[in-house]
Amino acid sequence: MGKTSRKKYTPEFKAQVAIEALKEQSTLAELAKKYEVSPTMISHWKADLVKNAGAAFGKQGKSEEEVEKKNQELYAKIGKLEVMLDFARRASQKLGIPMPADE
Repeated sequence: MGKTSRKKYTPEFKAQVAIEALKEQSTLAELAKKYEVSPTMISHWKADLVKNAGAAFGKQGKSEEEVEKKNQELYAKIGKLEVMLDFARRASQKLGIPMPADE
C-alpha cells in the first residue's frame, strides 16, 4: 500500500474559504462539499481568521524567510563560538590553566 500524504492548502485558499464561512451565506456542510474540505477544518480556519484579523491592520511581522535567515545566522554563530570554546579549553588544559566550570 502506498503512503498517502496530507493535503496542503495555500493561505489564500484558507482565507477565501474562511471569509465565505464568515459571510454565513452557506452552511459549513455546503462549503465543505463545495471546496472538498472537512467542516471542522473550515471552522478552524474561520476561528484563526477572526483571531488574527488585527494583524492585517497592524505592524507586519517578519516573514518566514526572514526568520529562517536569522535562525541560520544564529546557528552559524553558535557553531563558531563552540569551536572557539573547544579550542580555549584544549589550550588552557595544555597550559595548566583551569577553566571556569560550565553552568
